[in-house]
Amino acid sequence: MAGDRPGDGGGVPPAEHARRRDDQGGGLAEPRTRQEYYVDLQRTLAKQQSVTAKRITAEEQAVAEKWDEDAAEARCIWGKYKQKWPSEERPPVDRSKDPAGTWYGEGDRKLKPPVSGRVESACDRIAKREEDKISPRLRAVESQDPNRHLIGFEHRLKGRDRIKEKVHDGIKLLKRSLEDAISLVPDAIRYTFEYRETGYAPGVWMDIERLKDQGFKLDKLKNLWSDDQYKGINSQWIEPDTGQKFEVQFHTRISFEAKQLTHPAYERIRTKQADALEELVLEGFQRKVTAEVPVPRGAADIPDYP
Repeated sequence: MAGDRPGDGGGVPPAEHARRRDDQGGGLAEPRTRQEYYVDLQRTLAKQQSVTAKRITAEEQAVAEKWDEDAAEARCIWGKYKQKWPSEERPPVDRSKDPAGTWYGEGDRKLKPPVSGRVESACDRIAKREEDKISPRLRAVESQDPNRHLIGFEHRLKGRDRIKEKVHDGIKLLKRSLEDAISLVPDAIRYTFEYRETGYAPGVWMDIERLKDQGFKLDKLKNLWSDDQYKGINSQWIEPDTGQKFEVQFHTRISFEAKQLTHPAYERIRTKQADALEELVLEGFQRKVTAEVPVPRGAADIPDYP
């Protein structure tokens, strides 16, 4: 059952109904705001559907079997792509005259030792915040519903080379200071919740509220279930004590596997190394895989934020 959009008024009483009679005490209960009523409603719906979500239906089984066939076909197509466009062998670059501690990345990216060292220190701080402030609370959220779980938890910290690539681009392309460039990396810490299709929408609604209950502030949420290159929901959060940003993605098993299948194509496009023809092939591959991902009931009703 799909949840209503916040503010649409679906299932939420008008303001004059905020005060209601307490049947047990005969008096008036404390008024509830529309948002409090809405959150309570979503929690009730999620609990009612949790029992149903535990049972694998025949429809789910059929969807899973079809996806397994589609994924096998996609892997075959990707294998043919790699035969046509094999990895490029680049000649080594002479770095003997560069200062020790210089960092090098893709596409001639380069950070001098003092800058690279400061990014390393920032990565240490991020890792400490993840360990002390963020991951324990994500695990607490996970423990509240056995019908979904965090996947890829071991990859919750983005690789330092990738962070340095983003910092380099923030400094060189966006003309930001080092500190600003580091703060612009929203997914230095990232998590993924995986749901079954039948419990996806109510599960996401509930977990958004659980994350807020843990004290995290929702910064952005992007619903990409209508996208033709990627399906899922990506959100960005802030840990208020440290100001640390982190990412939470909400996926089904199939949407997550589709993301994994298309990630090499996405990375190839991102590096700007493909010519126009190859880029068309890569985008076509992403569209084909993504088109096979079933959209869970109610997923499209979860609105972007802000």
